[in-house]
Amino acid sequence: MGLIKMTLKSPRVVKGSEVSAPNGWRSRVTRRSVGLASACAAVLTLAGCSGGSGVGNNNSVDPTTPADVVCDGQCTTADSFLTVDDVKKVMAQAVAEAQARQAQATIAVTDRVGNVLAVYRMGDPRTRKMTIATELKPDGTPLVFTGLEGIELPATGLENFNLDQLGAIAKAVTGAYLSSEGNAFSTRTANTIVQEHFYPNQRGQPGGPLFGVQFSQLGCSDFSQRFNGSGVSVGPKRSPLGLSADPGGFPLYKKGAVVGAVGVIADGLYSIDKIINEPRPVQDLDEVIAWAATFGFGAVQEIRADNAAVINGLPLIYSDVGDADLLSKPASAPAFDSIPASVGALVAVQGYSNAQILAGTVFGTPASGIRPADPGMFTNPAFIFVDDANQNRFPFRNGTDAALLGGVQPLQASEVQTILDQAIGVALSARAGIRRFVPKNQPVRVSAHVIDSMGFDLGAARTSDAPVFGSDVSLQKARAAALFSSPTAAQFISSLPPARYLTTVGPGAPNANRTVNLGDYVTTYRSFVNNPTALTGETFFSNRGFGNMARPFFPDGIERTTIAGPFSKPLGQWSVFSSGIQLDMSINGTLQHVLVAAGVLPLAADPTPGCVGVQLASNLSSVGQTLSPGDLARAGNGFQIFAGSVPIVRTAPDGTDRLVGALGISGDGIDQDDMVSFLGVDRASKILAATSTNPPRHASPQNRVDALAPSGSPLQDAPVRYVQCPQSPFLNSDVQRVCEGK
Repeated sequence: MGLIKMTLKSPRVVKGSEVSAPNGWRSRVTRRSVGLASACAAVLTLAGCSGGSGVGNNNSVDPTTPADVVCDGQCTTADSFLTVDDVKKVMAQAVAEAQARQAQATIAVTDRVGNVLAVYRMGDPRTRKMTIATELKPDGTPLVFTGLEGIELPATGLENFNLDQLGAIAKAVTGAYLSSEGNAFSTRTANTIVQEHFYPNQRGQPGGPLFGVQFSQLGCSDFSQRFNGSGVSVGPKRSPLGLSADPGGFPLYKKGAVVGAVGVIADGLYSIDKIINEPRPVQDLDEVIAWAATFGFGAVQEIRADNAAVINGLPLIYSDVGDADLLSKPASAPAFDSIPASVGALVAVQGYSNAQILAGTVFGTPASGIRPADPGMFTNPAFIFVDDANQNRFPFRNGTDAALLGGVQPLQASEVQTILDQAIGVALSARAGIRRFVPKNQPVRVSAHVIDSMGFDLGAARTSDAPVFGSDVSLQKARAAALFSSPTAAQFISSLPPARYLTTVGPGAPNANRTVNLGDYVTTYRSFVNNPTALTGETFFSNRGFGNMARPFFPDGIERTTIAGPFSKPLGQWSVFSSGIQLDMSINGTLQHVLVAAGVLPLAADPTPGCVGVQLASNLSSVGQTLSPGDLARAGNGFQIFAGSVPIVRTAPDGTDRLVGALGISGDGIDQDDMVSFLGVDRASKILAATSTNPPRHASPQNRVDALAPSGSPLQDAPVRYVQCPQSPFLNSDVQRVCEGK
């Protein structure tokens, strides 16, 4: 994990390829002396030496998991929730392992839709410093100093404020949101799939399949629900730091159903792990404590990431630790109520929880915010998002953008319904990419949003057991496709307040003096495509095509070139905490929310739901939103830079394509997301053509981003893709190349 990952209880001392650390555990460091040849004989053994299915056993699994049952949404019952006693058990087991290692830990537990059920911190808060950094230099300073990199609390002048509780919550939310009955993903799994190469540190390989997903579920989101100030309520809820790729977060299961997750921060560094081929017994302190916490609630091996998903022939990774690595005995951990007050205390987190322990909600019921759709709403089985009154949050409605479309009809509510229904139908007939492989007959589970050209949500739906993270991400994807395909994209981006980076350590801190002009991304893209008027509606962007140009290498993963994608930070400034325009458009709202959640600013300063247009003062003394409600929605929950969305157009009076909206999909595999969005629009267009002379449809092939190859541009030699659909995609058909010619 970069240069150092260890508790801040002891000095950071680098000794060769290892770090001196207390209590017999070793920190994760960059081990240049351990090459692939010596660490693993071949790719096939890579998973085993980095954790893989060879780590741990089923001792920690909930013993009541149904035998010989492939859970695929049907294992959740009225009893599928974390009780108060369950939450206490999880925390007590984590505390016992931390004490066995003479470490201090902060532990968070959430339910499946992100309600924070408890946060517990061991030790004196003033000593529990946490730093956000991908890598540290030998002097302990961040290697990269843009984006969220280098934020640290407590700090001089901010001695009474902490970040560790936010890191623990983000890890728990990640474990819950990435998992389902068919797949169990941890924050180590997330670590494997969000970096600039897949596998991490395997140079020359493209970025991770969920590249950029860490900037979802943002605290400023206009989609994610808020803490009601007293107890659990409908979700999905937001995360203070987005999704986490720092090992130390695991999902929790009861009888095969996801009921929540646990997250732990103990080593003082909220980071990633760049090296996945280290031979054990190198252990991550956060991860081993979190593993102990899951005892009795662990996912069965068959659905853990290393058994449920293979991407490009490579298995994902679930954990680098197992039961044999524990120093404590979780089954006999002292009861939570018996832990002395001197050990630690429950923590109130502004905007997330009071200092109490709560029971979770039952997923798929109105109380969770996700329930079955009303009869007649769809021809395919589907679920919808509901509010506290059990009312559909996103009823089908007409587009709000009639005045901007030059006489072209906005998307109509009935068309939105048809598009969503067809997308759900495609998903249910397709083969999932990230679910239990045996048997290989599970359908794709997804979330879907249809928006108008200005980003307003016109309707949403999902399948029963889709991972919760896709609820927010599918909207982010749709908004990316619509925004960057819009005739006013350049104008809108250039009009936004400058992005500001928070400095918590050093002269004048805290401050947000470092700024980035968002219009510079427009200038960079125009130079990249050799077109001084680009981003004015001349090109229709899918999320795959846009994402191809939001990577630190162009072409993606090829390090022999010094060219960065025009929407990315260049090398030296890029990291998973500093992606480029994706974060910079939302960073002011994100940082303001972090300051609120950390207690530096009052709850009243929490940004109005909407991640763009936040004016963050350099001295953090004033706040404000500069955009009208009509513009806030354009990137109201940020946007995403991996595949799974397409724009939707109609034919304008002059015969050209006119943007009217977009469809975003997120769920069981990015190629599957591409296919569901692409075929969903195509099939709906053909159905609607029977009753409309100008049905919503795909952009014409010559106007799509994959046709963009201007003279003098790197795109001439390396064009991007529009969509990439999987091979043998359907469960009951051998049809191939299903997206060609459409």
